[in-house]
Amino acid sequence: MKKKEQMSALILSTLAMIISFAVWSVFSPIASTLQEQYQLSETQKSFIIVTPIILGSLMRIPIGIIADKYGARKVYTLMMLFTVFPMVAVGFANSFTALLFWAFLIGMAGTTFTIAVTYVTKWFPPEKQGLVLGIIGIGNLGTAVASLSLPTIVERFGSQWAFWSLAIAISIMAFIFWIGTKELPKPKKVNTLKDSLSVTSIKATWVLSLYYFLTFGGFVAFGFYLPTLLQEVFHLNAVNSGLTVAGFVIIATFIRPLGGYVADKFGANQVLIFLFSGITLCATVMALSVNDFRFFSSSCVVMALFLGAGNGAVFKLVPTVSPTNTGAVTGIISAIGGIGGFFPPLVMGVLKSVTGSYSAGFILLAFFALGCLVVTIYSLYTDTQKYKSRNIRIKNTKQTY
Repeated sequence: MKKKEQMSALILSTLAMIISFAVWSVFSPIASTLQEQYQLSETQKSFIIVTPIILGSLMRIPIGIIADKYGARKVYTLMMLFTVFPMVAVGFANSFTALLFWAFLIGMAGTTFTIAVTYVTKWFPPEKQGLVLGIIGIGNLGTAVASLSLPTIVERFGSQWAFWSLAIAISIMAFIFWIGTKELPKPKKVNTLKDSLSVTSIKATWVLSLYYFLTFGGFVAFGFYLPTLLQEVFHLNAVNSGLTVAGFVIIATFIRPLGGYVADKFGANQVLIFLFSGITLCATVMALSVNDFRFFSSSCVVMALFLGAGNGAVFKLVPTVSPTNTGAVTGIISAIGGIGGFFPPLVMGVLKSVTGSYSAGFILLAFFALGCLVVTIYSLYTDTQKYKSRNIRIKNTKQTY
């Protein structure tokens, strides 16, 4: 396997995911502008923001299976080209219903994460996959790209060009990816649907899904909903809130490879115990400081570090669940992680309307992180006990000879 081809697969997959994630998160940075333009209610605006998350998350499962079966390079390219159509069409939308329909289809851009992981893991050996999958996670930077660029594009050229500029970008990226990468030879045995779905019977699939619901779901929720919170609570304008959120996304994204690397070195479960403890503490501080911009923004920075590193550490474990069904495992775990980004904005909105504050939402986050911490400690304990029991059996077997 040539090193040049490995690096092309890794670099171009990551760049393609950056553009795809910018498409996936197109509505968040300009939601307030669209609300004013289309006379949307707060609920309607929330649905516009989170609707792409639904399809982008749920479709990761079948898309991961398809990528395993037919080749991730082909599926990746076709998925990027598919998103061009709704991105062009939404620029002509003239009602909430039309916006919602096209937002739903734009959500397919979120499936590219599963495809990228499926494609790249086959190029690298297991001992390097924590770092490699952390690098792939830099594709999350697309959320920051959208937050940084789209408010300015809308301000200068109008809201249509927020969509059309990204349609052009992802078209170009699809072409570059196709000519710059190669498909690995198909395995002799092609997995059937039954083979792919067999991963649902593996306990580790659901444990990692729980972890990713917290780490990636938290990342998505902050990236998608933080602009609204900052504008509403701290009265930042769209550009400044976009810059703040971009900072959060950049920190969480670039710490992800380090999370994977440290998990390679010291063990993913050990790293996750530290990170889940940090998320629990940080969410508690955020609940207490939701009206103090200095403390809240500082807590956001720390939370970005914990969530980003957590994403890298969790995905260190993903290829070990079922090496021959990476796409299926990745699809399920990343789908549940994406859904983890769908519920918090809605819950935050409801709790805000009931309690008058966002604090209750962060308290719920702290409790959920605490639950993940307990599960991780228990998993590490049971793994240790199994390891000791196995060594005792081996020792006793040797003694009989």
